[in-house]
Amino acid sequence: MNRLAGVTSPYLLQHADNPVDWWPWSPEAFEEARRRDVPVLLSVGYSSCHWCHVMAHESFEDEATAAYMNEHFVSVKVDREERPDVDAVYMEAVQAATGQGGWPMTVFLTADAEPFYFGTYFPPESRHGMPSFRQVLEGVTAAWTGRRDEVGEVAGRIVRDLSERSLAHGGDGPPGEAELAQALLGLTREYDEKRGGFGGAPKFPPSMALEFLLRHHARTGADGALQMAADTCEAMARGGIYDQLGGGFARYSVDRDWVVPHFEKMLYDNALLCRVYAHLWRTTGSELARRVALETADFMVRELRTPEGGFASALDADSEDAAGRHVEGAYYVWTPAQLREVLGEEDAAFAAAYFGVTEEGTFEEGSSVLQLPGEAGESGGTGESGEPGRSGGPDAARAAGVRERLLAAREARPRPGRDDKIVAAWNGLAIAALAEAGAYFDRPDLVERATEAADLLVRVHMGPVARLVRTSKDGRAGEHAGVLEDYGDVAEGFLALAAVTGEGAWLEFAGFLLDIVLQHFRGEGGQLYDTADDAEQLIRRPQDPTDSATPAGWTAAAGALLSYAAHTGSEPHRTAAEEALGVVKALGPRAPRFIGWGLAVAEALLDGPREVAVAGPVGGELHRTALLGRAPGAVVAAGEPGGAEFPLLADRPLVDGAPTAYVCRHFVCEAPTTDPEALARALGGAV
Repeated sequence: MNRLAGVTSPYLLQHADNPVDWWPWSPEAFEEARRRDVPVLLSVGYSSCHWCHVMAHESFEDEATAAYMNEHFVSVKVDREERPDVDAVYMEAVQAATGQGGWPMTVFLTADAEPFYFGTYFPPESRHGMPSFRQVLEGVTAAWTGRRDEVGEVAGRIVRDLSERSLAHGGDGPPGEAELAQALLGLTREYDEKRGGFGGAPKFPPSMALEFLLRHHARTGADGALQMAADTCEAMARGGIYDQLGGGFARYSVDRDWVVPHFEKMLYDNALLCRVYAHLWRTTGSELARRVALETADFMVRELRTPEGGFASALDADSEDAAGRHVEGAYYVWTPAQLREVLGEEDAAFAAAYFGVTEEGTFEEGSSVLQLPGEAGESGGTGESGEPGRSGGPDAARAAGVRERLLAAREARPRPGRDDKIVAAWNGLAIAALAEAGAYFDRPDLVERATEAADLLVRVHMGPVARLVRTSKDGRAGEHAGVLEDYGDVAEGFLALAAVTGEGAWLEFAGFLLDIVLQHFRGEGGQLYDTADDAEQLIRRPQDPTDSATPAGWTAAAGALLSYAAHTGSEPHRTAAEEALGVVKALGPRAPRFIGWGLAVAEALLDGPREVAVAGPVGGELHRTALLGRAPGAVVAAGEPGGAEFPLLADRPLVDGAPTAYVCRHFVCEAPTTDPEALARALGGAV
């Protein structure tokens, strides 16, 4: 047993029984390296990472390799999801040195935490031009003992290079029409017209770029933006990246056609995509979008909800197959023989055609990932008639029955492992998605689940002074401070929950968090940092405005600041949002795929955003109409007139005793209305 027993990270706990003498990231680990005069071996990964598991089995569970590591290194294990700041700093160094990065990440450091040699996965034997892990260890040891001056020079140069990097964050105001039009053009150039999505393989769900496209269409009426969003959503929903039996999305597709996923399922992907499909339904009325939004919400609640009311981080890609091997995708894939075993000959033939299961297979060893390939001559849109067997037709009942039987049979298979830690930021994204899906689709249970997760964040993660901790597990707060994305995404979730429930306490909690952002995360010229000014000091203070798998902390905070300012009229919060969006002006036209959430926030800024006050019952027709408004980033406050829950409700009386809606933007208010249709027109978006 090493020093990882008792930590809150499931990933670190997976390594607690390794023969490697692991340390968690701590000052004591570096003091030990200094005392022993050995380098630090930093290994960074996460619990649902397939190649992290592979390297662990091949090397970290091997007694001889572990013995060498223990003799020559202080080995430090980091969960990148628990310490995104550590991950970001050293990943920047890895990418600068090698031109690429990924996990597992392997970095060798001095006792001053300065990196001098980098890599990702190393195999147990050399292959494909890669040295073996043992060769790497021996090479680093030889350099450390025989060429120490050279090691020190390399480490110093790397740290200097990182510290001299400066971020051009715009500085001359937020993006305008020209920059957003250029961003749209850039996305159009990279769009895959045949398959949906952007770029080639591997292909990731572009959830934040899709939000930008939907908002741009709402604001300008651009049909091309909507078409790209709708077609991409349909392609993903029909592909193997979407779980056709249980709902929810895998991390990415290894091919351009969305057929074969990397099977891990992450909370953040599903939260973001649930919201995208709900917003697509709000725009188009697509039955496919409605179904996928609800199935994804139900997946999160069914598969990821923890006993404490929060949402776990991920499901592994790997699980046991019928032969007892631990392999990727075993839980999800099917062969024709397995279909026949569950369904019988006739229904198996139907299911094979319906889900695209072939004798050759679309995955490994003759197995197939379930898809919805559709039928020849079928409509290509996302309208009511666009799905065989899902929204009517003679095969609808048969397809539903087949799906139910296959899902029941799959439940008997060994399940993928689950990373049970609660990440504040990702739960914030889930709260927003579930609150909105519950309101749109008349599912109060989803709003309740969102509220319970928000309660957990307040109770366990915020503490008495509203300083967030990054993670918790089993109701126990972790030791690591929240980073900017935690503050931005949790505030976003609280603001969405406030709009849906009419409970102003969530607006107040969001304000607490955003005041911390202004005080501790903001730098010169309005730029934002990923860590607080009083956080642990690393070799570089991380700062990244680009979206990766989730909205950047920078743009997430900008969006929440803008919404809070619209709710409260706070000029400091509005100014901070506008200054932060300077980076979108700089990067949006050049790299729109990688700053999609920033572009979406910029759309809200250009539209106002609109401020909607509904004086009347929460959940009433006017309130629901306001929530379904498509105007980008519109904020909604609902409650009885004269209440103190929301500033927007001040001095908003009923008209003729009836519930009344007030819509304002850019310091101009429209005439109050009691007519839901008139309110819907006012919030249609396009002008």
